[in-house]
Formats: sequence, C-alpha cells, structure tokens
Amino acid sequence: MTTTTDTDTDQHNPDAGRDEDFTTSNGLRALLVRLHTTGPGAWFRDLVASELMAYVAQKYEPLARKHGLDPWEAASAAFDVMRTRSVREARDPWAVITHAVRITCIFEERAQGLLCSVHQARRPHVSAFHDPERFSDRENPLSDYHSAFHATDHSSVTDDEADVDADSLTSPACTSTASAVEDAIALFTLLDWPPTTARAGIEHVCGVLTKTGTRQAAYEALRRDKHARALLDIPGRSWSALLKALLGNPHPAYAATSTGRGVLLRLLIGESLPVLLRDDDLILTISLAAPSSRRTDGSDRS
Repeated sequence: MTTTTDTDTDQHNPDAGRDEDFTTSNGLRALLVRLHTTGPGAWFRDLVASELMAYVAQKYEPLARKHGLDPWEAASAAFDVMRTRSVREARDPWAVITHAVRITCIFEERAQGLLCSVHQARRPHVSAFHDPERFSDRENPLSDYHSAFHATDHSSVTDDEADVDADSLTSPACTSTASAVEDAIALFTLLDWPPTTARAGIEHVCGVLTKTGTRQAAYEALRRDKHARALLDIPGRSWSALLKALLGNPHPAYAATSTGRGVLLRLLIGESLPVLLRDDDLILTISLAAPSSRRTDGSDRS
C-alpha cells in the first residue's frame, strides 16, 4: 500500500523526489534547518546548498544590477542572512532574505559612493554626506560658491582703522579692486610712465576686462584695438608691454608663473607694491617700455 501511494504521488508531483524544494518557503526553511543541524562545512559539501546559491544569484541579479553590483555580491549578502536564526524561524524566509538583500545592496552602493565600508555607510551620520566629487566634475568650481572653501579674516581692527567709513566695509571686493588699480597705476608711474598715460591706459584695460570677464579674452580684444591705442596715444611697443604686465602673458607655458598672472591678479591675491618692485623681470619690462623712453624717430608707433 505504501509503495502504491509513493508511485501515485510521483505521478502527480514531479518534484516529490527532491528532499527539499528550496524555491518554496517551507522547503527553504527545511533545508536551512538541516544545514544548520549538520554543522560547520555543510554549506560547502552539500549539493543542494550549491544549487540554492546558484538560484539565489539568479534570483537577485536584477536587484544587484539596479544598484551597480555583481549578482554574486547579492548572493553573498543572502548567504549571510540565510545562516541566521531569524530566517530559519521566519514564516516566510524568502521575504526576509529579499528585504535583507535589498537593504545590503542599497548600503553597498552608498558605501562605494562615499568611499567607505558598508558598516560605516549604514550609520546615519556618515550616509548623510554626499558622494565625493572632483573639482573638475562641475562647470563652476566648487570652491567658487561653497562656504566650506571660503575664509574670513577676523583680524582685530587697529586704532588707525577705527575711523574707516562704514560704507567701505560693506563692499570689500570693490575696495580691493579699486586698491589694486591704484597700486598698478602707482607702479607704472614709479617706473617712468607719465601719470596721465598710465592712469588712462590701466583704467581702459580694467574696463574691457570687466566687460569680457576673462584676462585671456580682454588681452585678445585689446591687442587688436588700434583705435583705443591711438586715442590713448601709446606706442605699439608700450601698449603690448602694458597689456602683458597688467593681464599676464597669455602663453600657456606662463600660466602658473608670476609672468602669466599679471600685475592686477597678483595685487588682488595679496601681493603688495613693494613685492612687485622686487620683481626684476617685471620692472625691466615696464620701465623699458615707458612712452617717455621711446626713440625720437617715431618707429615705436608702428
């Protein structure tokens, strides 16, 4: 009678020959209990356990791909969960495993973005940060607008500075720019440039620089502006030296040097007039190109 019943069962259920059908909740629970009871090493020697891991990798492959992970990373997370008591005693083991794998994939992806361990990514005070970014990843550099890269000088005010006009304190950028322009005019004047010529030329350069927005664009526009040079009455050699001294040499080889930065930028970033006067190359360039030192034959007006 028993043999007949087994035969009938096999005819109606092809899976009856398998000891554990791990695709169902009951079958998975039975398999996990048996593997736990067998003891250490059961997961590595049992053929059904190997089939289970292959099935798990296939089952959670879409979830792993969604978070940019390898399917076996999801299978590894499922393996860690399946060995716990909570899964063995759960009413629906697959639901518990799926939930745990989803959470692990989320924090694995978060950890890769934060460049930290999964354990750290699970902590709220760590996951609250945004992913690291390169400065070149944005069109506008992060240092231009993020407050973390801004510094304020909280130096104490001296007695001599106590009477500074309050309006000037509200516009430090304008004050710094105006001071840089005046220092540049003073520098050229000290190096034998006529005061009126130096002021007119430098103020015209600063006006064009304000409109174009970049030193390179201003240099290219002014270099070809013969009309402005004629109105300012500045020889060609002196005009070229003025542009290179103020805006910097546009050649890429000089980009990171004092010659490439130019007088205006050097004054704006904190260099003082005495420091510029110790730059022998700059002093020679400006003084030799002074309009008062041009030859009387008029050849410099070409």
